[in-house]
Amino acid sequence: MTVLGEQMHALVERLYPLCRSITGDGVRATLDIVGEYVPLQVHEVPTGTQVLDWTVPQEWNIRDAYIADPTGRRVVDFAKSSLHVLGYSVPVAATMPLAELRAHLHTLPDHPTWVPYRTSYYTPEWGFCLAQDTLDALPEGDYEVRIDSTLADGHLTYAEHMIPGQVPDEVIVSCHVCHPSLANDNLAGIAVATFLARALAQETPYYTYRFVYAPGTIGAITWLARNAERIDQVKHGLVLACAGDRGQLTYKRSRRGDAEIDRVLRHVLTASERPHHIAEFTPYGYDERQYCSPGFDLGVGSLSRTPYAGYPEYHTSADNPDFVSPEAMADTLAVCREAFSVLDRNRRYLNLSPYGEPQLGRRGLYDALGGRSDTKQAQMAMLWVLNLSDGQHSLLDVAERSGLPFDTVAVAAGALGAAGLIKA
Repeated sequence: MTVLGEQMHALVERLYPLCRSITGDGVRATLDIVGEYVPLQVHEVPTGTQVLDWTVPQEWNIRDAYIADPTGRRVVDFAKSSLHVLGYSVPVAATMPLAELRAHLHTLPDHPTWVPYRTSYYTPEWGFCLAQDTLDALPEGDYEVRIDSTLADGHLTYAEHMIPGQVPDEVIVSCHVCHPSLANDNLAGIAVATFLARALAQETPYYTYRFVYAPGTIGAITWLARNAERIDQVKHGLVLACAGDRGQLTYKRSRRGDAEIDRVLRHVLTASERPHHIAEFTPYGYDERQYCSPGFDLGVGSLSRTPYAGYPEYHTSADNPDFVSPEAMADTLAVCREAFSVLDRNRRYLNLSPYGEPQLGRRGLYDALGGRSDTKQAQMAMLWVLNLSDGQHSLLDVAERSGLPFDTVAVAAGALGAAGLIKA
């Protein structure tokens, strides 16, 4: 896992300098890099396209931006950090006194060395973000202000990666690709999703897995609008965000609260004895709120470490590659793999010998367990599976009711199936 963690961290570092927004070349450049790791189907949706109650906005691109002091020295420079410009700023080229410029400057007085992340997606404004210490050091005088950006008809870009399964029913894994230089809130989720896709591609999953890389809110809404006719195929889903900080894991339930993905994550996190928190659904956060909107009501939860806005570095320049750790990303990836392993094997079985307990010894089932260190537990798993295999209870039901690990229950079901005692 350490190697995978280092590889994911390297991907975060590579993506970090790019200026991303809800549209534009920064999103395309991000998807180009992700496409080196997993093949992507990239979609371009034109400006003005109606997507549910929203409309795809104009595309925003930026080439340069700066504030130069009275001596001509750049005191704020987009080339040093994409956070320095208010996202979606309209172009500006002007000279103005500091008193006038202040109305367009954003800082964090409580963290005077950090630069905040701010946007103005749907209101035509311009602005700069900078450290409070930088602002405090600016002398009075006239400042040159330049934002070389364009807002024009173009496209919203998102991408998908699909891993075919044994059945067409889908699990979606969604991450947002719209934030600029923010390592945890954006890039760690992209990295974990990408390496999860690479791992699943080496297996033969039961479900079909669809990975969605889309701008937050408007991207997920666009995906839903363009897939509304086949949305019934989506049986489970997970939104990945804030996946790399050193905090404990947090799982936010779907709107349903008892969707299978909710139960699977609760079981996996509890059984692993990892420190974790299970949060109830709220209609605020990341794109789980789009997938869980009442018209769709998909079984989609959200997995993060420290949740959004739950750490001081959130939406600031302090959310940099040093803030995320390879070990934390590897741990998040491991939980995803464990959860989807449970999801893929969770079946309902029917006991073919339901009248009384079948004789396991003469079928060699007890003998097969003789060398196991957990023989007693494995035997109990067989008895539980036999008793609850009535076509109504799943293996996860068995694990939860018996208190046994899901893997032990699944192995028992496999042995009983091979002996002809149960069938899916």
